[in-house]
Order: sequence, then C-alpha cells, then structure tokens
Amino acid sequence: MPIIIEKKKLFTLVLTLDEKNRKILLGMKKRGFGLNKWNGFGGKLEPGETIVQAAYRELEEEAMIQAVDMDKIGINLFTFENDPVALEVHVFRSTEYKGTPTETEEMRPEWFSYDNIPFDTMWPDDRIWFPLFLKGQQFLGEFHFSEDQKRVLEQDLREVSHVPEEYDLTQRKLA
Repeated sequence: MPIIIEKKKLFTLVLTLDEKNRKILLGMKKRGFGLNKWNGFGGKLEPGETIVQAAYRELEEEAMIQAVDMDKIGINLFTFENDPVALEVHVFRSTEYKGTPTETEEMRPEWFSYDNIPFDTMWPDDRIWFPLFLKGQQFLGEFHFSEDQKRVLEQDLREVSHVPEEYDLTQRKLA
C-alpha cells in the first residue's frame, strides 16, 4: 500500500552529549505524544520561529539547560499507517551547555552511557539511526510506523555529506 503524505509538520529534537564520558542526556516524557518513552528534547515550532530557534527554546523549556553549541546532524521523516500527516524531525547534536539538567512538567532528564541507552523504552526507530548520530555522521531517515506506533514497518536511512534545510518529499525513498 502506498505511503501518502498530504501534509507535514516540522519538529525539532536535541540530543546533548558528554563525549568525554561517553554519555547522552535523554528525557522521560511525562505527558503527551511519546508518553513514558525516553527521548531527546524538542517539539514543534511556534509561529515565526525558525527550526534552530525552536531547538534552543525546546531544550531550555524541557531540560532547563541552554545549548552553547548545536549542529543539525539529520532529518527523520516519520509516517504512520492510515495517517496522511508526516512528521519532519530536525535532529540536533549539542556537546556543550550551560545550566543543570532539571526535571520539568514535561520531561525528566537523565544521563545514560553510550553502552546502556534504554532502547527498549524508546521509539523503535532510535535503534536504527542512533549509531550514526553517536558517530557524528549526518543522515536522512524515513520511518513508516504501524498505526499503533509500536513497529517500524519500512525504513530508509542514508548517510549524507550535508543535511538540507528541509526534507524534499520528491526525493523520498518510501512511497
């Protein structure tokens, strides 16, 4: 069955790394979409906001830290069975920040060793693209989920030398 996209929504996802100690900061989602899953920090754009501005704002709102550096490392395009709305998630990598990660109404931050990332309580696609992310490799990914959001039915992940401003839907591999 073809994957039809009638509309896409833009989102950000920021993952903060402590490269010296080989740790990643994740947050336990306490409400809304992704409830009870470990994830990075991010969300949708506010009116008039750029993707980069939204990434900085979301990290501060959800983890109470300010990124000093932030690089866009990838874009993941998520589609779901029987839903014509795609989620275009711009993935950022941060290795330096100010403040102390602090629990908020939405997220409970916690550091995890690269060797002990809690994939069993994360989105199923994370196992697929995290290795590229942790290596610092830029990527574009497409993930088509089951209607219940528990399984990746189809996927395409490719390394790129440059992450574009947006995901070009005419270049999709899954259709």
